[in-house]
Amino acid sequence: MKEPVRVISDLHLGHRVSRVKRVGTLRPLLAGAGTVVFNGDTWQELAPGFAERSAAMVGDLKSICAELGCEAVFLAGNHDPGWPGKGWVTLAGGKILITHGDALLFDGAPWKRELLTQQGRVRGMWAAHPRADRDAGERLRLAREIARNFPTRRHSRGRAIWQRACDAIFPPQRALKILEAWITQASAGAGFCDRYFPETEILVIGHFHFAGCWRVGGRRVINTGAFVSPGPAHWVDWEDGWLSRGTVDESAGDFRRGKVLDRWRLPQPAG
Repeated sequence: MKEPVRVISDLHLGHRVSRVKRVGTLRPLLAGAGTVVFNGDTWQELAPGFAERSAAMVGDLKSICAELGCEAVFLAGNHDPGWPGKGWVTLAGGKILITHGDALLFDGAPWKRELLTQQGRVRGMWAAHPRADRDAGERLRLAREIARNFPTRRHSRGRAIWQRACDAIFPPQRALKILEAWITQASAGAGFCDRYFPETEILVIGHFHFAGCWRVGGRRVINTGAFVSPGPAHWVDWEDGWLSRGTVDESAGDFRRGKVLDRWRLPQPAG
């Protein structure tokens, strides 16, 4: 994988609430990367109302990456589970793990209206995948199956903060599930690594639309946020044994790397 490796997530291309209205505005953010890992929810595969425009935007995104000379790696998310591959990328000899994040949770996205009353069906799907509690590949396959079986039927009607807030609080248990997921995402990430990737020191996720960095049990969990309001988007770069993360600057009407927030040195394995 050609360095620098840049990681972003949750573009939600084609969705009315995505801040990416034209794919060309991502060009400054992608420029200079050897590889870009699009860490899930890049497009709206499961949303009939958005899928056609979303697919066209993905085509534009691939073209821009080719023009810039950077390899595009697409990982599956709960909104685009159809991407091929195992669903994760490792760097630094396995010390860094990149995966969307829905597989951290029993039901992928417990705040979804479609899942709030369907826990019995989800348990049945787990029963049909008995190796999912110990095999990472099976766990990611199950996450994709859950995503396909519970697509979002009702989408937010607007981008305004008040519209997003109203969407979040109905029904009331949805808001509670969102808050619970935000609060527990770091511990869920550490537990996921304990079970499936014990060698991981740094986990990079998206999914929760809540950018940040936390240290839990000797591991760092980094969330790169989302290109959907109200939360910000972040980026992560890996180059020459250094992992850095920073903000995405949207002030000029496009997207580009902003302030560097952290840098960590991870010596690469010999050979």
